[in-house]
Amino acid sequence: MSPWPFNKWGIDILGPFSIAVRQLKFLIMVVDYFSKWIQAEPIATISAEKVKTFLWKSVVCRYGVPQVLVSDNGTQFSSARVRKFCRGIGIRMTFTSVEHPQSNGQAESANKVILSGLNKRVQDSGASWVEELPRVLWSYHTTVHSSTQDTPFNLVYGTDAMIPIEITEPSVRTTAFSEVESDQGRRVDLDLIAETRAAHGRAAFKYNTKVVPRDFVVGDLVLKRAQLTQMRNKLSPKWVGPYKIDDVVGKGAYRLRTLDGGMIPRTWNAANLRFYYS
Repeated sequence: MSPWPFNKWGIDILGPFSIAVRQLKFLIMVVDYFSKWIQAEPIATISAEKVKTFLWKSVVCRYGVPQVLVSDNGTQFSSARVRKFCRGIGIRMTFTSVEHPQSNGQAESANKVILSGLNKRVQDSGASWVEELPRVLWSYHTTVHSSTQDTPFNLVYGTDAMIPIEITEPSVRTTAFSEVESDQGRRVDLDLIAETRAAHGRAAFKYNTKVVPRDFVVGDLVLKRAQLTQMRNKLSPKWVGPYKIDDVVGKGAYRLRTLDGGMIPRTWNAANLRFYYS
């Protein structure tokens, strides 16, 4: 939960996609926890320098310095270069816990929206995913979000976006404009911000009460969610394995090994595992 717009962002990288112009095949994105606003940029390669540049140009210089940045433990996010940059301008970095990966659930939800929108647009138009990205983001920003009951655009700018049809066909808003009433309306919008924040609290409570951990025991056969480096493209398998549960590290956290006994690096959360049925 975030108390106001642009105070807390979640960051992630999607891909690889099919290679587009300038060898672009990944997408770095951030989502604002308060308004659900998404900022995204295609990139050709994944590196700490790319993350640093994106944060400076697309977040700080546009929306101000956030207090909190949430990410997974990918080396491009946890590198000394990115940590130093964030520390230097006062951003507190938090990393997804192996026991609570839903702590960056905002980014995961935004990923699904972007991927779904891109798949549909590319299939319908035949254009590249890079060309269709602005349209997908525009559609998302002007659509009411289920948790806030408002559009990201309205929560950021305090007014509804002017849509193309209002340019060619006069709407009530454009024909009945009054400077005095418009000023009063903006003041009412500011007065209602407390109710918007309360909606965020209700959404967070509803989500937290629905999270049901999945339990495994030593010896269980499982599949684990494929990492970015294991996926050649978006059609690659989303789950890989099977593996065996080697140790229960903590609540919802496990160590894995291959069927021939090799250990899998780091711990894995139950949210990234599922039972394997032969």
